[in-house]
Formats: sequence, C-alpha cells, structure tokens
Amino acid sequence: MLRAYIFVETKPGTSLEVVKRIKSKVKEVIQADAIYGRFDAVVIIETPNFESLHSILYNVIERDPDIIHTETSLVLREIE
Repeated sequence: MLRAYIFVETKPGTSLEVVKRIKSKVKEVIQADAIYGRFDAVVIIETPNFESLHSILYNVIERDPDIIHTETSLVLREIE
C-alpha cells in the first residue's frame, strides 16, 4: 500500500468546498482537511500502487476547477 500527502493550493475562499468534493469523489482518502499556512488543504490517500495514485491525481484532483496547484509527498515505507 502506498500513502501520499497531497498539499493543495486553492482559489481564495474555496478550500472547504474543494475538500468536500475530493472526499466525495476519492474513496482512497484517509483524511482531508482545509488548513492555514502555505497550502489551503492537505489530503492523505492510500492506494495499492503508483499507477492508481497517478490516476487519482491527474484524473480527479488536478481537474477540480478551484485547485491552483498541488504538491505530493510519498511516505517512504509501505503501509501494512
């Protein structure tokens, strides 16, 4: 299992709605929160492999019209 932390920059005032949409569209979400700081939201997902992660990032998350930018960090160990 692969775990990824996706840091999301959204259009002003849209972070709560973006988080709700991601939670409803992506069953692999472990946690998703609107946050204060450099980014507007953080999403934690677990997928079986890199191909699945890639599909979620580019076919769902990156297509959200209120998302400006994302950065993804991968956990260095496998989740048991």
